[in-house]
Amino acid sequence: MRAHLIVIYTERLEACRDFYAGLGLVFERERHGDGPEHYAAVLDDDVVLELYPVSPGRPATGSLRLGLCVEDASRPAGRQVLTDPDGRAVDLLVR
Repeated sequence: MRAHLIVIYTERLEACRDFYAGLGLVFERERHGDGPEHYAAVLDDDVVLELYPVSPGRPATGSLRLGLCVEDASRPAGRQVLTDPDGRAVDLLVR
């Protein structure tokens, strides 16, 4: 079993997009049917990370620790724990 979709609901959609894009994710703007406009990025192994705006019946994603591994020569190698604009912990492993 493996994850194939991670959805984060946020009140700070643009700020979260900027934060995760700064980690190297490439987002596309999407809209399915008459649903809300949101952002989606495809990670390795075709795992999709989506950022959705909060809407009635869909509260913001609360406490969450998300682990991401990136290859980024501009960052020092090792593990860092960052905080996204909503206060969620992002455990970043830089290789």
